Amino acid sequence: MITYTTCPVCKSENIQPFFVAEDYTVSNAEFNIFQCKNCTHLFTQNIPAQNEIGKYYASENYISHSDTQTGIVNRLYHIVRKKTLNAKKLLIQKETNKKTGKILDIGCGTGAFLHYMQMAGWESTGLEPDETARKKAQELYNLSPLSSPEIFNLPQNTFDAITMWHVLEHVHQLHEYVAQLKHLISDKGSIFIAVPNYTSHDAKHYGAGWAAYDVPRHLYHFSPTSMKNLLEQHGLTIKKIKPMWFDSFYVSMLSEKYKYGKSNLLKAFFVGFISNLKTMMNKEKCSSLIYVVGKA
Repeated sequence: MITYTTCPVCKSENIQPFFVAEDYTVSNAEFNIFQCKNCTHLFTQNIPAQNEIGKYYASENYISHSDTQTGIVNRLYHIVRKKTLNAKKLLIQKETNKKTGKILDIGCGTGAFLHYMQMAGWESTGLEPDETARKKAQELYNLSPLSSPEIFNLPQNTFDAITMWHVLEHVHQLHEYVAQLKHLISDKGSIFIAVPNYTSHDAKHYGAGWAAYDVPRHLYHFSPTSMKNLLEQHGLTIKKIKPMWFDSFYVSMLSEKYKYGKSNLLKAFFVGFISNLKTMMNKEKCSSLIYVVGKA
């Protein structure tokens, strides 16, 4: 078990309890979420150590590892994924100014995005901590992702694009990983970090029942302020922030089920719609954000 006495982002001692959240996916255990009053970061307290957390991913409902299509929410996820894969590819091509190049996908799961980029002509490398997911990537797409510790053995200044789609919030070695991102990206390359945003409308609406808290798998809960603080410590800068429009609907559907015990698609759609509407006035209020990052 890991208990923080300082903020895992800025190391401030000015931390305090925020609320208690439940693990709705595996254990139904409760975990405290703390807030840093200095950088606004939230983090899960008393988390399982890196060698103990695997059991909290052992669920067929954990879609990034199982690729399950069981249930209406997961089926909708797969339908939307076809659109988001292409949107991610176009974003990467635009921000790197390259039609093809070298890409590293950290936390590639069962390999859908990595395969999509490979089919688009990109030289693709994947990292994935979960052995079951790596086997699924081999089975589905004939991919061979590396285990996560290999991130520290890859050649420096190599990649035109590095992607972390909802991955950074899972990483125990937070500062070590961010430092390594800077070493691995080429001087003109771009890093794409997608994380949930607890300052969004849907997060505030569902409170501790917001699905994207996903304790204890999500170790950290970023705000735009805390993300900027983290990156700047490692000589990285945010070039752009892009909203992930579909996430507000997907997370709201899960949140309805978690908080009220059943899915209410109409209500979830309304909450997601309002959340996105507020994003029109402030893009940093979207349910999930993509930070496009480069060397400072």
